[in-house]
Amino acid sequence: MYYTDELINELNKVFDKDGSIKDNASDELFQIRLKIKQLRAQINRNFEKEMRKLIKDKLLGETYETFVNNRRVLLVQSAYKRKVSGAIHGTSKTGNLSYIEPYQNVALNNELDHLIDDEQKEILRILKRLTRFISSYKPLIIAYNQTLISLDFIQAKARLALEMQASLPLINKSPRMNLVEAFHPLLRRTNSNLGKPTIPQHIFLNEKQKMVVISGPNAGGKSLTLKTVGLLQMMLQCGFLVPVDPRSEMCYFQQILSDIGDNQSIDNELSTYSYRLKRMKYFLKVSNTRTLLLLDEFGSGSDPELGGVLAEVFLEELYSKKSFAVITTHYSTIKTKAEQLKFAINGCMLFDMDTLSPLYKLEIGQPGSSFTFEVAILNGFENELINRAKLKLDPKKIKMDALLHDIQKEKNYLERLIKEHEIAQKEAYASKEYHEEKSYKLNAKLSSQNQLVEQYNKEIQAGKKMLSFIDRFNVKSRKKNCNENLYAEIKNYLTLEKSKKSIKETTSKKLDSSVKKKTMAAQEKKSLDFEQDKIKTGSLVQLISSKRNGTVESIKGNKVTVIFGNARMKVSLENLKFLS
Repeated sequence: MYYTDELINELNKVFDKDGSIKDNASDELFQIRLKIKQLRAQINRNFEKEMRKLIKDKLLGETYETFVNNRRVLLVQSAYKRKVSGAIHGTSKTGNLSYIEPYQNVALNNELDHLIDDEQKEILRILKRLTRFISSYKPLIIAYNQTLISLDFIQAKARLALEMQASLPLINKSPRMNLVEAFHPLLRRTNSNLGKPTIPQHIFLNEKQKMVVISGPNAGGKSLTLKTVGLLQMMLQCGFLVPVDPRSEMCYFQQILSDIGDNQSIDNELSTYSYRLKRMKYFLKVSNTRTLLLLDEFGSGSDPELGGVLAEVFLEELYSKKSFAVITTHYSTIKTKAEQLKFAINGCMLFDMDTLSPLYKLEIGQPGSSFTFEVAILNGFENELINRAKLKLDPKKIKMDALLHDIQKEKNYLERLIKEHEIAQKEAYASKEYHEEKSYKLNAKLSSQNQLVEQYNKEIQAGKKMLSFIDRFNVKSRKKNCNENLYAEIKNYLTLEKSKKSIKETTSKKLDSSVKKKTMAAQEKKSLDFEQDKIKTGSLVQLISSKRNGTVESIKGNKVTVIFGNARMKVSLENLKFLS
């Protein structure tokens, strides 16, 4: 592709900035339009003259004129139409008015029609000539068009990224996903318009954690979390920035397979469960180590006991293919199987037991209860109905669900304590910094005052010394030796004082620099110590020496096991910086 102004110059000869054909596009067109302009001026003069005459004679209707077939005509009262010379172009619906073209303009309008026809023919000739000229630039124009399409597409993606507050995560060559503060873009926009907050999600997949099985209450955000992962992955693979924290990591999958929602089909005579079985058969056939599976309500659509067992077998088969997966389910068999598989992990959507409301936050590490009865109570069902339903359940099932409830409640309580502790720590640290800064300023002020007092004392001593010199100076004495000795003594005194001042200033500067460096180092150490206190399993950290980011796998005393990409390393706590 190259640039040439020949094409632009030729187009500018024909078109003005509004896209209309210029009068001087050709000499012939210029002459035709000049005649049209002159002819229209003559037609208008004749019309105005005839109209003034008929108004004076009171032969026109309430409206004096209109246009019929692109010709300006007078609205003459039909009773007086024979008194007006001209061509009749019809009458009004009521017949009360006749449309008359003044006779002076009939021939002129005919001539105008001929000129307009000539104008169109000349314009067509000009455009044909221009088309022949442009056709030689066809490859260049196509290239320009493709470039404009690309630029427009890039601009659209950039504007969308700004609107979504999106960023570019670290792209891994190996299959690894670490979504930090990931948002579903549509939900975030909707909530923003409604003035509601959106809870970000954090989900992690790698070679050691290939499958995440999410359970929890209905309307708690399981499906939304799954869709967030799928949508963000599709956006990335289509070249879009995604609404995640820049510290996030993503990769490219060869295929993304999903089974989300009710896919019942009347046309294909398929039930929801039949459709899902067909999809699962296809997934089992094509899945590999670079496949991301998104399975919503895994195993549902059939008898819970039988469907759960079959879903468990499907999960084992997908696991054997080393595929990556995000799965949502209510089935206990699937949750149990996820606990048994080495590279799979459970996760749950948190639920506030005090308010009986979902928190829409994913917690990795343990399965969650469906909170079936709690959600029913929240929707207004009476306790008597709920209790009757509980009596029909296996006591072991109720006990297991209650245990999950208690774990969830304890976890919520611990999280609140941790948050309160972190807030208290921050406040204590801020208070400590404030008082240290205040103490530093007071000490600096006291030191400054002491220096000032010392300076005043020195000036007083110097003044006394000078007074003694003055007293000794005998103005009446003309003895040369006496005054010369005094001058020499004064000179020695001033030289000595100047030397003392210079030594003190140099020492003071060195001392100030040393104190400043020590203070800055102490502040940095305090800040780092405070951040290191927040490091726990799952935290995102940075190795201070190499600036590499990693995820904490475990902590034993002062030793921390950190995963850096595909490498695992044991590092001392003081060598790490807390990120999130």
